[in-house]
Amino acid sequence: MPPAAANTRPRDPGLVAVIAYDGLCTFEFGIAVEVFGLPRPEFDFSWYQFTVVAAEGRRSRAIGGVVIEAGASLARLKAASTIIVPGWRDRNERPPERLLRAISQAAARGARCVSICSGVFVLAAAGLLDGKRATTHWRHIPDLKRLYPDISVEEDTLYVDEGNVITSAGSAAGIDACLHLVRRDFGSRVANAVARRLVMPPHRDGGQAQYVVAPVQARPGRTIGEVMDWARARLSHPIAISAMAKRARMSERTFLRRFSDGTGSSPAAWLQQERMARARELLENATLSLADVSAQCGYQSLETFRVAFRRSVGTSPAAYRSRFRTGAS
Repeated sequence: MPPAAANTRPRDPGLVAVIAYDGLCTFEFGIAVEVFGLPRPEFDFSWYQFTVVAAEGRRSRAIGGVVIEAGASLARLKAASTIIVPGWRDRNERPPERLLRAISQAAARGARCVSICSGVFVLAAAGLLDGKRATTHWRHIPDLKRLYPDISVEEDTLYVDEGNVITSAGSAAGIDACLHLVRRDFGSRVANAVARRLVMPPHRDGGQAQYVVAPVQARPGRTIGEVMDWARARLSHPIAISAMAKRARMSERTFLRRFSDGTGSSPAAWLQQERMARARELLENATLSLADVSAQCGYQSLETFRVAFRRSVGTSPAAYRSRFRTGAS
């Protein structure tokens, strides 16, 4: 079945400006470039315009001695639809007033601001987070609370979306936040394609606490990977853990241990995540009833599906469809 309103082309998402300054984290800077700055010949619609804006001098020395030459000054933020702030170099150093003023003025006219890791301290200093929820890397949370007590700090989350202000946790969580923004602008199908090019999951459930000790490995070894592919093809059916273990030719106890070692998650939690990803795609791109979506995702009860979806996504299936369905205005 073709997607709903397949002939409706996405709106131009406008200009994304990433801020560069001395002490810049090259990984976080690279996330913004990778998601928003690369050409996307796989899409037949307008992708983001992209520029690098200098917060101080035109040339910035990033961590590791890399020199970045920005293509624009802070004046360019007047035209930006989205501003990305990578981690700030020193949590106790107030960012330049010119930078704070430019970001504040851009936000006042409607620009979206996204921080990665300690970039939240720049948005906080600009006054964009007073009375709002926000997050940052778990190591920086005590300082964020101390320096900005008016912010409602969320400690165990990958990113927080407050409409026109999005804050993310540690560096890699910036990818989650940026993919979330792509999903907001273009829907899950496009976000999934971008994630596939990044070779990472399009959506990670849970918070950052699970990453404090050991990161999640997105793709485990061959045997477990084959079982995961098998399960993805059967999401409309009940899938017992014992059946997955049998498919892997392991005892259930060994399978549970191997699965956890390879993914950082239990098979049950992973299945739930996959069912929710399938539900998002169906809600956006199909004309199925909620009952049919529920059934195709393996839920025999529509009410159970609604509860699970709200717990995972933070909104109801109907509200999600209204917001993200392809062609919705």
